[in-house]
Amino acid sequence: MAHKTAVLVGATGLVGKMLLSQLLESAHYASVIVLTRRATGHTHEKLTELLVDFNHLPGVSVQVHDVFCALGTTIKAAGSQAAFREVDCVYPLNVAQWAQRLGAQQFLMVSAMGANAESRVFYNRVKGEAEQLIAALGLATTVFARPSLLLSERAEHRPLERLGVRLTPLFNALFIGPLKKYRPIAARQVAQALYTKAQTGLSGLHIFESDALQNT
Repeated sequence: MAHKTAVLVGATGLVGKMLLSQLLESAHYASVIVLTRRATGHTHEKLTELLVDFNHLPGVSVQVHDVFCALGTTIKAAGSQAAFREVDCVYPLNVAQWAQRLGAQQFLMVSAMGANAESRVFYNRVKGEAEQLIAALGLATTVFARPSLLLSERAEHRPLERLGVRLTPLFNALFIGPLKKYRPIAARQVAQALYTKAQTGLSGLHIFESDALQNT
């Protein structure tokens, strides 16, 4: 029987919700700890839910093995660029440092296509900064998933994503070969890819672009 503990942050988000279901159903994990700012509404015998301030993360009394980070917002939802950076860069870094202190071996994070700390695009630059800072911690295994436009229904209204759903057949026809990574990707595929990568014995730093996530 598995004795591993998984930690998930971002469980109320699009990819996070799907990851939570996978982790709770998985035979690889005996327990799942969710760090969240608001209750997920889930109940399960494996699940421990901790309401936290991501700037002051609590200690836990169990060995942490794999940490999955699906935190993310938009500038519109956050209210400012500074607030966006806090959620998409500062909080993930805080979680990674917390995981390292607790002896976690794997840190797997949903990033974004185009993540680049030198980008002139603010969104991509913040995502790149988060990757750069977390990679520098040197955990045994660090995985960044860089999905393109995510496809799924959200409570939050995002017109670009709705348009992406409608245009998916066209994107799939046009984006072939090297352009395949630009195809919209289902959130469930991103969640499945991160979960699968955690079970494959990777070590060091790994970055998976959207087309690789689609093929997992």
